[in-house]
Amino acid sequence: MAGMIKVIAIELGISENQVEAVQKLLDEGNTVPFIARYRKEVTGGLDDTQLRTIEERLTYLRELEDRKAAVLKAIDEQGKLTDDLRALIDGVTTKARLEDLYLPFKKRRKTKADIAREAGLEALTDRLVAGEEPDLAAFYTEGFADDKAVLEGARAILADRFAMDADLVGEVRDEMYQRGSMQACVVEGKEQEGAKFKDYFEFSESFESLPSHRILALLRGESEGVLHLNLDADDAFFEGLIKDRFGLGDTQWINDAVHWGWKTKLYISAGLDTRMRLKDKAEEGALEVFKKNLRDVLLAAPAGQRATLGLDPGYRNGVKCAVVDPTGKVLDTTIVYPHQPQNQWSQAVQRLAGLVATHGVDLLAIGNGTASRETEKLAGEIASMIADAGGKKPTPVVVSEAGASVYSASKIAAEEFPDMDVSLRGAVSIARRLQDPLAELVKVDPKSIGVGQYQHDVNQTALARALDNVVEDAVNAVGVDLNSASAPLLTRVAGINGTIADNIVAYRDEHGAFASRTALKKVPRLGPKAFQQCAGFLRINGGKDPLDASAVHPEAYPVVKKISAATGLSVADLIGNSKVLAELSPNDFADDTFGVPTVTDIIAELDKPGRDPRPEFKTATFKEGVEKVSDLKPGMILEGTVTNVAAFGAFVDVGVHQDGLVHVSQLANKYVSDPHEVVRSGQVVKVRVLEVDEQRQRISLTMKLEETPQHTRKPRGNKKGSSGRREAPAPAGSMAEALKKAGFGR
Repeated sequence: MAGMIKVIAIELGISENQVEAVQKLLDEGNTVPFIARYRKEVTGGLDDTQLRTIEERLTYLRELEDRKAAVLKAIDEQGKLTDDLRALIDGVTTKARLEDLYLPFKKRRKTKADIAREAGLEALTDRLVAGEEPDLAAFYTEGFADDKAVLEGARAILADRFAMDADLVGEVRDEMYQRGSMQACVVEGKEQEGAKFKDYFEFSESFESLPSHRILALLRGESEGVLHLNLDADDAFFEGLIKDRFGLGDTQWINDAVHWGWKTKLYISAGLDTRMRLKDKAEEGALEVFKKNLRDVLLAAPAGQRATLGLDPGYRNGVKCAVVDPTGKVLDTTIVYPHQPQNQWSQAVQRLAGLVATHGVDLLAIGNGTASRETEKLAGEIASMIADAGGKKPTPVVVSEAGASVYSASKIAAEEFPDMDVSLRGAVSIARRLQDPLAELVKVDPKSIGVGQYQHDVNQTALARALDNVVEDAVNAVGVDLNSASAPLLTRVAGINGTIADNIVAYRDEHGAFASRTALKKVPRLGPKAFQQCAGFLRINGGKDPLDASAVHPEAYPVVKKISAATGLSVADLIGNSKVLAELSPNDFADDTFGVPTVTDIIAELDKPGRDPRPEFKTATFKEGVEKVSDLKPGMILEGTVTNVAAFGAFVDVGVHQDGLVHVSQLANKYVSDPHEVVRSGQVVKVRVLEVDEQRQRISLTMKLEETPQHTRKPRGNKKGSSGRREAPAPAGSMAEALKKAGFGR
């Protein structure tokens, strides 16, 4: 364990004491949100991201330790475990290096090299390696009856030595990744069908510089049969590396054997490893983007408790509509058919305007799917009609409907609305996700929310785990109203599982609203540990104790009582009293149990209890007369909403059927390494149109509103960066076949 802690501490640039403290807290069953917020003294103030990283690395290194034990046992049972080998294995820090060391001791099918050894050709190999010219006939035997056969047998033995040398295999693997490049070219005849991969029809870039999104695009292009991929390596360099490692001479047989061993053994194994490293790199980068996007979506500005009409657009099947009151309760539902083929526009306007007037609707939430723009026009006409009649004009807002259909058919939706048609449940979800995105979206599988490209191209288990962690962190950052939260929302609170969440709702239904946090202890299956983990994240507004509406943990209520006694003010009078609280010193109230970081948080929470970390609600105003891509002209200044953020830029909805792209180089008048530094999903931004490609339905935008000289983008060069692209040959031979058989890129 000490070794793991040291490794993680070095990787994260923190102290070993911090890592050890986190390890102990996690092993005791504490959740990351609880540790991040309520154990700052113990961890030295590590945030949830750092804690998640420690959690992941501990899991990896523990798995590595288990594998080490299995490998040591297997080698020892063969009677081949030396002290030096044990030391090497004990010092391993990666699974790849461990498997390199274990490779010579693994049970394997009999190879050509094994057969040649059994035939007595090991001695011949040694003499050829020494540069001798032995009498080949002296080595003839069954299966090796001529010069060619015995030389091929010796070659197989030498190549096997290369492949079994752990140090050589590791060095070749690292050198190939550092020196090699990915080449791509279009499969003949696929030019039109694979037009979306046009940027990769003639492409080359070093492995090390390939960003996540390009790796995933290349692999998808290959899997769809549009692109040929080839791993380019410097044969001469690697063959020289092999000869140096084994101290080989320069005879024709040695040169041929080294070349053959490189191409059939090390190049293939290093290529497979490079593919895996690239895919791991791509997945790691993609998951980071997905996590950031999901967090932005979940923590988007809530419109708040306002009556809302949700509109789930459609053509033939109509626009499904649902009115919800400020608390999200469904008041009315209907389906109207304003679009083709029915074209009942005026009837739809009258019907929906009546609903808006009857229920005092303040917001019109429009799903962004099929017929969204046409339905937005409908909503605009309804809003104008209400305003012309002297009523309060409702505000139309386009809302992402990603996952709404998944929710509609889910068990959760069926339990919420057992008597409601499935098609109408989506409209309810669209309305509610405008009121409170977080509370509604937790009912949907995070993978269905649509947080980036290539979601289906990454490891689905890792994706689910990463996104679930984001949901948990987001829910606990905001806090949950104990007396109104749904079971799916409660399930995301630290320390609460599905059973406990259901029990909380059942207890609430039977006994009425919770009057205090301590009443949670009466809920079946909610024991002391679960209470400790969840209590601080659950809010009770209007309860017996005003602290129950804050993020102050019940275990820290004594600190507040000390502050109350010192100031002579009641807890109720302390809350929101900025003048008094600003004069307090955390050091005066800190002790061995609650240190300065916790007391500082308590004072801040007393100042603004239950403060929502989400931004203020704001909507974009689309430009009049701009409804389709052809309406856009270079130079136009538009307002739009960021719909997604990728590693290469941000997609923005500017009111037409196609989102535009602000490339990372166009996000600001400075270098931007990560688009999330500048924008987030749901943010309203101003953009200028740079270029419009109607044929490919591509819109290029910039957030640099004043025109500046065009900057040329850095070319995607080869490993030396000397040229942007060059023709790449299609993969062929044993390497291509091995990669296909291994299932990479399919």
